[in-house]
Amino acid sequence: MFTRVNKRRHPAKPHSARGSFRLGLSSSLGVLALSLGAAAYADELKPFDASYEWIWHNMTVAVSTLHLERQGDTWVYRSKSEPRGIGRMLSDRPTLESVMKVTDDGVRPISYKADDGTSSTKRDAKVQFDWEHHRMTGINEDAKVDMTPIPPGIQDDLSVQIALMVELLRGRTPDKFSLLSGNSVREYHYSRDGEETLKTPVGTIETIIYKSEKQYSPRITRFWCAPSLGYIPLRVQQKRNDDVEWTMQVQSVKRE
Repeated sequence: MFTRVNKRRHPAKPHSARGSFRLGLSSSLGVLALSLGAAAYADELKPFDASYEWIWHNMTVAVSTLHLERQGDTWVYRSKSEPRGIGRMLSDRPTLESVMKVTDDGVRPISYKADDGTSSTKRDAKVQFDWEHHRMTGINEDAKVDMTPIPPGIQDDLSVQIALMVELLRGRTPDKFSLLSGNSVREYHYSRDGEETLKTPVGTIETIIYKSEKQYSPRITRFWCAPSLGYIPLRVQQKRNDDVEWTMQVQSVKRE
């Protein structure tokens, strides 16, 4: 939802840093004692629904929705974007889905699918993560993926957002995550970047700001995460040097 959007014309994820809602969901969901087991951590992760306006040059060009649900011992995270205003000139209507597990070692993606809603496959993906045999296979952005062993801590554009939440639940601000990009892996570094109280459609809420950046990249993505809402981000913004490329603003949040 919120990661690595700089490579695309649309916002599919509220980072990851192409902005994987491609947006880039860095959040803090509170502190949980490290002595608790993986099952307890998973119980602390709450299903939620959230919607965001994607703003480009002060114009709303798309609306993105995120949905996290638990299915047995796995979690399913979905993102969908629909154009608005001048955004309707684009044919992109991206949908993404990541299935994952929460373990003692953190989040492990099991499968990842992406479809930009067009006949082109250049931004589509279908990837499987076989942790038993430490192998990752499939197609991502028209690139064949076949990697052994799976890089430690590897995430897809959606699972990285939940990986951030889980780390913060465990009382840690993650230093970095490895993210699948085509058939290669890129590292994104995370750090805390201040605090701010935001006025939003869901209320006036205190947030903690985190930022994500890739080494040697001019782009930085920031996330305004709300502790009172489980550290779901209320705003996500990507800048290239001093120029704002896009901003995501929360419109609604429902958290179980």
